[in-house]
Amino acid sequence: MSGFIKFLRRLRRDHRGVSAIEFAMLAPVLIAFYLGLAEMSQGLMAQRRVEHTASAICDLTAQARSLKTADLTDTFLVGKLILSPFQTTTLSQRLSSVTVSSTGVAKVDWSQGSNMSARGVGSTVSLPANVVTNGQSVIMSEVSYVYTSPVNYILKSPITFTQTYYLRPRVVDQIPLS
Repeated sequence: MSGFIKFLRRLRRDHRGVSAIEFAMLAPVLIAFYLGLAEMSQGLMAQRRVEHTASAICDLTAQARSLKTADLTDTFLVGKLILSPFQTTTLSQRLSSVTVSSTGVAKVDWSQGSNMSARGVGSTVSLPANVVTNGQSVIMSEVSYVYTSPVNYILKSPITFTQTYYLRPRVVDQIPLS
């Protein structure tokens, strides 16, 4: 019995291997934390790129004097380039010209979409307050992107990011589409 007690005392004073045990307990938590941060960072980057895409395609359109359908198709390609390196199969974009009538009703002059249906010409649109006044025109870009995490550790289901952006035409009062 005294040999067993001596063994227990010696074991209690022996601190070899404590670091290895602590590492074995903490490593899974730290790895999970790292993967979660990496996954969340990718999601936030995708959201920022959606916002930048909406801003950029609206800005490019608002700089024109007049547009052709091919111009808008090229603008949508720019939107896809901005979103890279993320996959763009779930990217939807729409550009519309909206004019507010003298009675304060906002109606669509023209609209074109990429993976998103165009708004009907003459359909009414709800604009935020103080974007434009009666008789003015605005370019409205709408972007939607379904982000699916490649890791699926924290973000297990896809998230849809949407952004709408408004800019007044820079050179002319209203940009025609032919």
